[in-house]
Amino acid sequence: MRTKIKEILAAKGHNVWALPPQSTVYDAIEMMAEKGVGALAVTSDENLEGIVSERDYARKVILKGKSSKETSVREIMSTDVICGSGDLRVDECMAIMTEKRIRHLPIMDGDKMVGMISIGDLVKRIIKEQSFTIEQLELYIRR
Repeated sequence: MRTKIKEILAAKGHNVWALPPQSTVYDAIEMMAEKGVGALAVTSDENLEGIVSERDYARKVILKGKSSKETSVREIMSTDVICGSGDLRVDECMAIMTEKRIRHLPIMDGDKMVGMISIGDLVKRIIKEQSFTIEQLELYIRR
């Protein structure tokens, strides 16, 4: 698991899907569906203000009987955002995300958000690395 997060971002891309805090929750859910993601960065003047996720929507809108077209992202976003850097290894990110019980980790370069890693991105990389190791061991055994 020596792969660094910046390598995953290089392959995945550095797209950061974001919207401002005054957007409606409906706008956020629509963007998540359009982009095929489970969370969005909430930014103001390119500064990370928070994250809004499908989990926030389910727990803070649906279960509370609020309207997604009348509720702002600011009202439901998570503001205590845990971030990582591109120099973290996959196993380090997995440990952070598991311990903090989060599914998305914004990746920062100083004050600038350069990407977002999901738990799914990490699992895919781990599976790829393990498959390679298994393949190499099988080749070794056959010799």
